[in-house]
Amino acid sequence: MKPFSEKVKSARSELGLSQKQLAELVGVSSRSIQVYERGEKMPRQSTMFRLAKALKVSVKFLSDDDCKNPLEDIDKDGYIEEAWKNYGSRGANDIDQLLADNTALFAGGELSQEQKDAFFQAVMTAYVTCKEEAKKKFGRNNSE
Repeated sequence: MKPFSEKVKSARSELGLSQKQLAELVGVSSRSIQVYERGEKMPRQSTMFRLAKALKVSVKFLSDDDCKNPLEDIDKDGYIEEAWKNYGSRGANDIDQLLADNTALFAGGELSQEQKDAFFQAVMTAYVTCKEEAKKKFGRNNSE
């Protein structure tokens, strides 16, 4: 088990970035990066997405101390981030759970990246369509 702070520091070092360079890529202060690397604070969700992108790792890797693979679920990050932007943390959790639950359908089989992307896009489109229809029908954004 490796905590968030160590993962950030290690990934930054592997990329040969200084704390200042990483801060510029993420759009935060150097002080924020120092605080993350000391384990004093976790970033907000929006910053976590940018941090993972800058470090070329998945959000799951950074946020789950038990995750050892830096690329685990990285192909889901864009969809989760989009759901978070449009529907908040509940939307992000919904999409994460939908994608996780449905990838079990392909257990034992190998999918190309193109096939995974098509599947994830289809799930995302269905989710957004349902959310928007619910908004029209019930007059609220259903992200609460």
